[in-house]
Amino acid sequence: MSATDRLNTIKGHLSGNYPQGLLAGEVAIITGSGQGIGKSCAEVFAREGAFVVVTDIDASKSDQVAADINAAGGKAISIPGDVLDASFPERLVEETVKAFGKINHIVNNAGFTYDGMLHKISDKQWDVMLAVHNTAPFRIVRAAAKYLRKKDGQNKSIVNVSSTSGLHGNVGQANYATAKAGIVGLTKTIAKEWGMFGVRCNTVAFGWVDTRLTRAKEAGATIEVDGQKVALGIPTGNKSGARPNPFADIPLGRAGTADEVAGSVLTLCTPLTSYVTGHTLEVTGGRGI
Repeated sequence: MSATDRLNTIKGHLSGNYPQGLLAGEVAIITGSGQGIGKSCAEVFAREGAFVVVTDIDASKSDQVAADINAAGGKAISIPGDVLDASFPERLVEETVKAFGKINHIVNNAGFTYDGMLHKISDKQWDVMLAVHNTAPFRIVRAAAKYLRKKDGQNKSIVNVSSTSGLHGNVGQANYATAKAGIVGLTKTIAKEWGMFGVRCNTVAFGWVDTRLTRAKEAGATIEVDGQKVALGIPTGNKSGARPNPFADIPLGRAGTADEVAGSVLTLCTPLTSYVTGHTLEVTGGRGI
């Protein structure tokens, strides 16, 4: 896509003359898209005309999101699997290309928390966080290299999901914070190495977004890791889940919703940000400014 084409795309969309969407005909892989922010990303990408690859460790959820997108008039397929499985990235990429013929966008969203105070974190807790937030995205991007590293003029981008924990650290999350800081370094390196092929790579660092990772730990949400249930959420110290106002230092005074923050991911993949790469976009409601 030439600079003129990109400008015309932007102008057309802003003037209401681009009914097929900003990502019409482009192919997007979104990991962890069976629920939460990933699901919202899959839905908004589809509404903007993208062919979406939904992938999640929970096959039933992955299949359902793809089915819902298709029922709504979009185009999606489900390729469920575990991003921690070393063989999965290659399968994910090759099945995507088999179905749609190309890849334009990768959103490395899959992840979870495995909290503990620094002096109590086990090697397993440490290793799993780096595996899911660093190694898995690396393997997926590497598997897609032969399709993305082409000077073909396509709109191509990678968005890696980080967190304000990775930018500022967080009590009880030494492992998660380290991993989320690491993905920023990977992002900048991809931007520098693949920019010559027209591939943009950016990071979104989310603050307090209403998902199972930020709701009260007492609610009982878990994820299974190697046959062991890992509790998700933030402990409140009581069964009712009541806690001091967690939004007191957020200028907007509330948590973000999955649907609204998905827009930040979408934006970084569209021609609207065609000259943005290597950037970390903080999506926090103003927290930390």
